[in-house]
Amino acid sequence: MSLEVPIPGERAMVLRGPMADELGFHLRCAQLAAFRHFAQAVGAEEGITPGLYGMLQAIGSNPGLSQSALAVAMDVDRSSIVKVVDRLEEKGLIVRDTSPTDRRRYRLHMTPTGAQALQRIEDAVTRQDRAFSARLDDAERATLIDLLTRLYQPDRETSTARAGLGAES
Repeated sequence: MSLEVPIPGERAMVLRGPMADELGFHLRCAQLAAFRHFAQAVGAEEGITPGLYGMLQAIGSNPGLSQSALAVAMDVDRSSIVKVVDRLEEKGLIVRDTSPTDRRRYRLHMTPTGAQALQRIEDAVTRQDRAFSARLDDAERATLIDLLTRLYQPDRETSTARAGLGAES
């Protein structure tokens, strides 16, 4: 299978070999396209990346969330989360305070400015997401989301059966 890859000033046909039939290749191409679209439609105006948007969503939906819990939820290593939290705090979008029960733990909260920014960003992301997926009708979009969710969140029965747990011998 071949895919056309635009090269500045010319069009070239590049053979992709077996990866053109691999799901991971197409997932990555879709992710790159989605992030590019996000950067143009939301990032340029709001100065935010998809990752920072996801973290703002998590903090806004879970007031008092610890930095450690945010790292786990976003699948980011705990040492990296400090830089991200610093960046959001410098933008005035969140504040962190020390937990009254564990002085080693920081809790994260949206600021009023952060809450307003998140609402504005959510509106922009909704418009961007609809524009990005405009080639799909509502049923196709819902099906795609369901299929993708199944790939990264396997159900417990399938996971249990694969691990050999709960099966009768």
